[in-house]
Amino acid sequence: MLDPRDWDAFRKLSHATLDDALDYLESVRERPAWQEVPDAVRARLRESLPREPKPLEDVYREFVELILPYGSGNIHPRFFGWAQGAGTPTGALADFLASVMNPNVGGRNHGAIYVERAVIEWFRELFAFPQGSSGVLTVGTSAANLIAVLVARTRLLGPTARETGVGADGGRLVGYASAATHSCVRRAFEISGLGSASLRVLATDSLHRLEPALVARAVSEDRAAGRRPFMLVANAGTVDVGAIDPLDELADVAERENLWYHVDGAFGATAMMSPALAPRLRGIERADSIAFDFHKWLQAPYDAGCLLVRDGELHRDAFASAPNYLTRMPRGLASAQPWFTDFTIDLSRGFRALKVWFTIKENGATKLGAAMEANVRQAKLLGDLVDADSDFELLAPVQLNIVCFRYRRAGLSEDELDRFNDELVIRLQESGEAVTSSTNVGSRRAIRACLLNHRTRDEDLAAMLAALKRIASAMPDGTYGDRT
Repeated sequence: MLDPRDWDAFRKLSHATLDDALDYLESVRERPAWQEVPDAVRARLRESLPREPKPLEDVYREFVELILPYGSGNIHPRFFGWAQGAGTPTGALADFLASVMNPNVGGRNHGAIYVERAVIEWFRELFAFPQGSSGVLTVGTSAANLIAVLVARTRLLGPTARETGVGADGGRLVGYASAATHSCVRRAFEISGLGSASLRVLATDSLHRLEPALVARAVSEDRAAGRRPFMLVANAGTVDVGAIDPLDELADVAERENLWYHVDGAFGATAMMSPALAPRLRGIERADSIAFDFHKWLQAPYDAGCLLVRDGELHRDAFASAPNYLTRMPRGLASAQPWFTDFTIDLSRGFRALKVWFTIKENGATKLGAAMEANVRQAKLLGDLVDADSDFELLAPVQLNIVCFRYRRAGLSEDELDRFNDELVIRLQESGEAVTSSTNVGSRRAIRACLLNHRTRDEDLAAMLAALKRIASAMPDGTYGDRT
């Protein structure tokens, strides 16, 4: 048996670990935003498979010494790199409780199933999806986007495509997305068997948004060439600059051209919780499917994403199966249809919904929406600070919660300036003072600051810029290494 031999000793250690964890969260601002894992620590973590037991106290000490100090940084208030939520203490507690219950949420009749259904119903309401729509929690929006592609494929080819494949009826299927769309959409086309060549990547306008007229023209060209347009992917918050595509106008194109209309709203879609931000998403309620994350702007601990599908029966047709070992019953544990495995790739699924349920029950949509509004206001403030400082230059309009800018150094060519800013981002990370990421805006490299953290204060933005200026002033002109 693997349970503790001494429950009292285990309880004592558990209370100590909880206190340590809460101290760790409460004091997060006092630590570096990120720090490199030392070579000696990496070496100790490359140990051989343990064959003999070790006292739990010793294992916990190893965690505290070797792992806990070297997090990815996203819980820190000056983490502005990538679109990663900061989590909450309540979410962490919910994750512990979910692990204690340890249910498989692929299906059957137990409490975790009804919690996930409740969470999905909240977001069907938020996005004004009708009765008969469906939803499923996923590891994240990348998986949700893949499921959406498979459902859209099923709509065009029918459920028999699961057996016959995508080429049985002839004619390449074609989907449409902007050049600003996340790479996971391309990957979804690859994994689904359609191939990345089936995704038409279209140019964006000056605000990095997909132009409806370009989509309509591309559909006409593809139909004339014998191809089969089937799907349009719009963005509610692009990954590089936070742009929101003209969702309502794109919905018109999708309806007119009979395309499956999917919205990738990884972080931006949840802005529907804010009455001030929701109007920017007008038209999202017309989507055939919406993918978004709970572990970004809704601050649930990793991982938790979601897909909503307007046509629940079609969604089920794309995945459901009935092997003997999954026989459904009218009563008992094997009842409570439909099962979530009928709507996704997995049968074994964790209890992701509990941390979402806790987070939303504790805070409410109003408070969560206000936290998003604060980040949007902070992004505008950061953009203003950049604009007012001659050492910096904005590279894209601030539209939501992402600011793309660069440090200006006289005498450097554009290519040298790109390498200089990439190196500046690395040195900022290594300093532990703040974390930003790097990206491309047009042909130029940018420092990218993504404001998703509920712990961030206005003064953290000024501190990040001051750190960048101080580090940059100490950097000599010269050639820096290529990106790897």
